[in-house]
Amino acid sequence: MSELPEPPVNEPVEILEVEPVVDSTFRTGMVAILGRPNVGKSTLLNRLVGQKISITSRKAQTTRHRILGIATTTTAQFIFVDTPGFQTRHKSLLHKSMHRAIRDAVSGVAVVLFVVEGGRFGPEDQAVLQLLPTDTPVILVINKSDALDDKRSLLPFLQARSTEHPWAALVPVSAKTGSQMDDLVDEIEKLLPFAPPLFDADDLTDRSERFLVSEMIREKVFRQLGDELPYGMTVVIDRFLEEPSLEGGRFCKISATIVVERSGHKAMLIGSGGGKLKLIGSEARADIEKLLQSRCHLELWVKVKSGWSDSAALVKSFGYD
Repeated sequence: MSELPEPPVNEPVEILEVEPVVDSTFRTGMVAILGRPNVGKSTLLNRLVGQKISITSRKAQTTRHRILGIATTTTAQFIFVDTPGFQTRHKSLLHKSMHRAIRDAVSGVAVVLFVVEGGRFGPEDQAVLQLLPTDTPVILVINKSDALDDKRSLLPFLQARSTEHPWAALVPVSAKTGSQMDDLVDEIEKLLPFAPPLFDADDLTDRSERFLVSEMIREKVFRQLGDELPYGMTVVIDRFLEEPSLEGGRFCKISATIVVERSGHKAMLIGSGGGKLKLIGSEARADIEKLLQSRCHLELWVKVKSGWSDSAALVKSFGYD
């Protein structure tokens, strides 16, 4: 009986490591937007992204959350980080949370935009200046430069600022009108690292529709009541339902609660015969329908949660880190 042949011995296979292919011409990076309250950071973000994703009002410190705005071109993806305006007057847990958001936003970004108002640079701007990183390129963005009564004052203002930090660039803009925004985008792109995009080309933000809807409502409250209403106000979305619309597309049913700290604030929000709350709801619904590109029914309630902005549990439950 013949012996069976020995099975062949497999030769060791050499595994070659293949370097990933990286587009050496496309740039991607995070860009933090810093500045004192009410210099137009959110307006700037909305202009850079091309759509309203961050709320604006004349009341300082409107923005409370870290919000990503995404803009993608054929050559770069810009991931903008809007931050709350830095201030030192309020000491509640809510504002401590907002300051953490500012510090976190600066960490690990490719570029920082330090936004100031043309012709004005005071102690609050100086406080933000002290926070600027020394190892990250910083562009000084002089916003509202078109609103200067004397345009000739812009040059000495730029000269005074130029020695205060090793700026990567100084760019006067108007976020409201869009003036010189292309120049700003060009300066930012030069500083972004070569890297593939992190988001899809049509993404505008990392925030959910529920979050954006709550912000739209909060904006209308600020715009209607301004300085009459203190900072202890927030908006919670209780219900967000979608169903097919009879006309096609979708129809959204939204119920939200405006939370305030005092019963007097509740009466102020509701107004005589509920008129103020109806106006807030009407204005908010118009913006929400534009955002969602669908018809919607919006129902608003007002509740009092005394001292919520100093309660760690409530601050966290309302979406603040």
